[in-house]
Amino acid sequence: MGGLRMDCVIRRACSSDAEGISRVIVTALRDTNAKDYSEAVIARVEQSFSPTAVSGLLMRRLVFVALDQDTIVGTASLDDRVVRTVFVDPKLQGLGIGRALMAEVERVAVERGVAVLAVPSSVTAQSFYAKLGFSPLRDSYHGEERTIVMERPLR
Repeated sequence: MGGLRMDCVIRRACSSDAEGISRVIVTALRDTNAKDYSEAVIARVEQSFSPTAVSGLLMRRLVFVALDQDTIVGTASLDDRVVRTVFVDPKLQGLGIGRALMAEVERVAVERGVAVLAVPSSVTAQSFYAKLGFSPLRDSYHGEERTIVMERPLR
């Protein structure tokens, strides 16, 4: 791996992607998000993204994956007008994969007539979303887990 990954492919996720999506999310939680959240919070959130849990999400949300050759290196999903579960393999963060996933989510949201896109951001990802034009509205807490609810109007 390594190098700029502008050549990754973004596509809709299918049921056979559940394990790869789970792996990317859990790796990112343990590596990247662990800097901003306690072990207890990470462990609890991790349970929500087991392969079985991801399979359930695939039936309820529009889920996208970023592929580098045949390996899933990132994921994002659209739940009505809310962007959820945007994660990129920690070894490949900062190379434009998250931005490419968000561009695809936005494109589909616009197609579906969404006027304002919302994202419940982790503390970890707040600056990423701010660079994409999202503004913080309020903080939300689930126990000690802080989430920043952010929004961005779509043109």
